[in-house]
Amino acid sequence: MLELSALGLLQREPLHGYRLKQQLELFMSSCISVNYGAIYPLLKRLEERGEISVVSEVAGDGGNPRKIYGITAQGRDLWRQKMLEHHQESWVNSRSRFQIKFFFFGDLESPERIKLLEHRLRVCYLRQDDLEGQQTEHDNPVDSYQAASWERCTATLQLEIEWLTEQLAQEQRAISACA
Repeated sequence: MLELSALGLLQREPLHGYRLKQQLELFMSSCISVNYGAIYPLLKRLEERGEISVVSEVAGDGGNPRKIYGITAQGRDLWRQKMLEHHQESWVNSRSRFQIKFFFFGDLESPERIKLLEHRLRVCYLRQDDLEGQQTEHDNPVDSYQAASWERCTATLQLEIEWLTEQLAQEQRAISACA
C-alpha cells in the first residue's frame, strides 16, 4: 500500500523524501503507517527499478542535498496496475487499500473507477453475508460492550455499502451524461 500511495503522490508532483512522508501522513494516516525506515528504502527501490528518478536536488537542512523524485512512465504504468489489481487480503487491509485507491480516483478513467467501486461493493456484500452467518454466535453476547461492538461493526459496514452505492450511481450518471 505504501508503494501505491507513494507512486500516486509522485504522479501529482515531484517530492523529496521528507515531503513525501508528510503528505503520506496527511492524506493516508488512517490507512497506513508511515516512517522514515520505510520511505527511504522504498524510494531507493523504486529508483533502482526505474519507476521514479531524481529530477533535481535542492539544499537541505545541514547542508545535505535533498533529492527531488518524479515518477517515470514505467512508474505510472506500475501505479495504474496496482490501482486496478485486486488482492486477496484481510478485511482491514482491503478497506485501507480501497481508501487509498479512492483518494487517487481522479487520476483514473470513469470505467476504471466503476470497476473498482463494483468490486469493493461485492467484497462488502460478501463481508455482510459472512457477518450475518456469524450472527447466531453473537445473538447472546457476554456483555453490553460486546453487543455494542457487534452493532457498530454491522452499522459501519452498512454505511460503507450505502456510500459505495451512491459513489457508483454518481459515476454511472456521469457516464450517461457524457453519452
